[in-house]
Amino acid sequence: MSKAADILNKSRKVVLKIGSNVLAGENGVLDRARVADIAAQTLALLGAGKRAIIVSSGAGVSGAAAIGRLNRKNDINFKQALCAVGQVELMMEYKKHFMAGGRSVGQMLLTTENFSDDQSMLNIRNTLFTLIDEDVIPIINENDSVSTREFSFGDNDNLAALTANLWNADLLVIMSDVDGVFDSSPKENPDAKLVEEVRDPDALAGQIVTGGVSSFGTGGMDSKIEAAKTVGKYGIPMLLVNGKRANVLADVAVGGLSTVFLP
Repeated sequence: MSKAADILNKSRKVVLKIGSNVLAGENGVLDRARVADIAAQTLALLGAGKRAIIVSSGAGVSGAAAIGRLNRKNDINFKQALCAVGQVELMMEYKKHFMAGGRSVGQMLLTTENFSDDQSMLNIRNTLFTLIDEDVIPIINENDSVSTREFSFGDNDNLAALTANLWNADLLVIMSDVDGVFDSSPKENPDAKLVEEVRDPDALAGQIVTGGVSSFGTGGMDSKIEAAKTVGKYGIPMLLVNGKRANVLADVAVGGLSTVFLP
């Protein structure tokens, strides 16, 4: 069994971060089938005796689906308004699929600044723990309508890492649109090799090309590496998996493609 599979199977408290690039369909709007798949995978984790928190991007693509246009997606004011509309749509979609599985969801809109204030951190912690104790699945997103940080540096990766640390999670899973870290771009090099285990995230800078983001993602590989370093300081491993693959967690649990960042 791979190291990633062993860690995933043994972890009981799991933070799942879902990227915008996972939730965006080819037409640039919310892929509702993907939301259904993520909900099903989360329910499977819960059914296996684990607990889960979701940190989900996707308000922007959900807003695009709701009002039917993307022509101003580079206008920061329009982006924020789009997220205000889309957050409602995104939560309704999650609620529908989790309710079908007998679970309720609770929304928390945060910014990374909330984690720099002791009282705010205590409030976040108390709310998270209460939701989980009541068998409600917390769904966290960056408060994009009042914060612009995520638009420039994938702050949901950082937000997920901070949440994992606050909850003392066993594992952070980042769902992106790649199978893991490769020694070169698999889109350009068919012989690119998957890096299955990373013990020194800083060393990756000299081994791989970390720049570049998708049309709908904001963080790229740099923010994933930073997230791995953040949780690694607390002894928490991080998995990078391809959230575009149906039922990817079950696949990783038996040795499927992924990269694990070890603390």
